[in-house]
Amino acid sequence: MLLDTPVRLGVQLHPQQVTYPQIRDAVTHLEDMGVDILFNWDHFFPLYGDRDGMHFESWTMLGAWAEQTERVEFGALVNCNSYRNADLQADMARTIDHMSARGGEGRFIFGTGAGWFERDYDEYGYEFGTPGTRLNDLAEGLARIEARWAKLNPAPTRRIPVMIGGGGEQKTLRLVARHADIWHSFVRPDGLAHKLSVIERWAEKEGRDTSSLVISNELERRSQDTADTLYDGGTRMFTLGFGGPDYDYDLVTSWLRWRDAKNGV
Repeated sequence: MLLDTPVRLGVQLHPQQVTYPQIRDAVTHLEDMGVDILFNWDHFFPLYGDRDGMHFESWTMLGAWAEQTERVEFGALVNCNSYRNADLQADMARTIDHMSARGGEGRFIFGTGAGWFERDYDEYGYEFGTPGTRLNDLAEGLARIEARWAKLNPAPTRRIPVMIGGGGEQKTLRLVARHADIWHSFVRPDGLAHKLSVIERWAEKEGRDTSSLVISNELERRSQDTADTLYDGGTRMFTLGFGGPDYDYDLVTSWLRWRDAKNGV
């Protein structure tokens, strides 16, 4: 099941506690440095620090990144399925895909999840429900999104990669087996093989070939030894949480060197 592809480094720019010009400058600098993917997150309030500090919305920002960038792939790590009608999500993703295509294929990654940050729900008027109801909504939403992509005119420029975040074995990993091109988690190295075996079992039940599934994991506050072990376990996409306003570009440089060493560059 493990897919042996070049290592890619994604940087998740936290859209909080900074001005938008600072985010814009960081996007340009990170693309120039050579990162492979840029992510934001889909929340309405800061997740740490001043809880009422500056914060910006995800999808409008991604539209700006589509025009600002030239090379990197990009998306949300991850979109919250609860906040927008599923067919609308599909249309937004298709539009951003075209905006980023530069005459070829688009660069948008559709990262999605069931949602968890209760303050977003409460203050913006969404029903929080339970983890189970939110995951059921995600299952319904993903089916609608894929159906809408097949109907849109113009169609997406490519099969938009679907990235699903989470590690729940009864529902989330079944959705990974059914829909995902990329599975993202924070799973520790010693738990990775088990989670992959769960995905494989669900894939057999779903009748889907997951041999091309990209395994993604987080680097923030982890050592290169840990990253080596995740790599040995099949992880090929690595993401690094990146907060401002004092961006630590030296940290990104060290992980780019690690990526290049893994890729024999």
